[in-house]
Amino acid sequence: MKNSFDNLQLSPNDITLGIIGGGQLGKMIGIEAKRMSLRLAYLDPDKDCPASTLADKLIVSDYRDKKSIFELAKITDVLTYEIELANSSVLKELESRGFAVHPDSGVLNIIQNKLRQKRFLKEKGIPVPDFEEVTSFEQAKKICNKFGYPLVLKACEDSYDGRGNFLIKSANDVNRGIQYFEGRRCMIEKFIHFVKEVSVMVARNTKGQIESFPVAENIHTNNILDTTIVPARINGKVVSRAKSIAEKVVKSFKGVGVFGIEMFLANDKLMINEVAPRPHNSGHYSIEACSVSQFEQHIRAILGLPLARPRLMSPVVMMNILGSPKYTGEYFFKGIDKAFTVPGLKLHFYGKKITKPQRKLGHITITAENIEEALSRANLVRNLLTVGKRHGYK
Repeated sequence: MKNSFDNLQLSPNDITLGIIGGGQLGKMIGIEAKRMSLRLAYLDPDKDCPASTLADKLIVSDYRDKKSIFELAKITDVLTYEIELANSSVLKELESRGFAVHPDSGVLNIIQNKLRQKRFLKEKGIPVPDFEEVTSFEQAKKICNKFGYPLVLKACEDSYDGRGNFLIKSANDVNRGIQYFEGRRCMIEKFIHFVKEVSVMVARNTKGQIESFPVAENIHTNNILDTTIVPARINGKVVSRAKSIAEKVVKSFKGVGVFGIEMFLANDKLMINEVAPRPHNSGHYSIEACSVSQFEQHIRAILGLPLARPRLMSPVVMMNILGSPKYTGEYFFKGIDKAFTVPGLKLHFYGKKITKPQRKLGHITITAENIEEALSRANLVRNLLTVGKRHGYK
């Protein structure tokens, strides 16, 4: 890193943070960065991406484009990313030339491939579901017979929000699943009959300091996060175990930044579902409900600043606002005025120009005296707030 806050004569606005990806995560990192008077440079294929309104410099290009990533690196002091589609090979080359990249290219290379990720975790003694790589249709059938039904067929790369998953319920589904991912490298994972899905956001800075956020309980619908509840409705022993496993994951990677560690809870046992090397949807609640947000903590971590110890200040529920499955095009939000009458509400609209089926357009956060009240109010807001069609909708 060319510049550092360790230099007491350096002003924060002399430091430029480079972010690959200008989606909602990049935007929320940027909001915290601007509060700290940092300069921001983004790389995103969409000139109207959510973070475009915050950018001091926006490079419009594919996330993997080598020339553009180098251009971004040359005008920034530290590079980070909000999406696993970043080019780990190019980032590795930048690191060899002395550029600061956090989390580093090695971490990204492992995590962006689900098979490599699971193999790494298993080698480190971290609990994961049984899994195997798929090499042929015949071999896939043998794996299914070995693990038993149901199972999950997963594309190893370029998949998120469940878009790379195919549920195999019986032998009749194996061939359909293989055809669904034709030409893509896949793995089969044993289906976990979980009681709850939980996650922990964990930060590690350049000096090795680690701090964990409260354990969150997550509810998914169609493989997309719908609701996050904090504190998670689990006993204290499970909470301690979840934090311990999550911190072990981050220590194993030796990565710098904020990581989202998703886990299944089944038969009082915890197993890793996935790891995200960046701020995560299930950590959005921290903006309103914690003493430090996951986004500020990420900035602290990658700049080598001391991490704050996150403290939950209020029970909280976060719900995503998704695009309608029925249309694509320009949109507006209906019911904002009524939604704002609900106590404890914070609305986050990401500023995406176009709605698509199941696209994340924003989220709501409700803080309250207890989880039951927060859930009741959040459901009320969801019923009040809808995505409307604008003129010219398809």
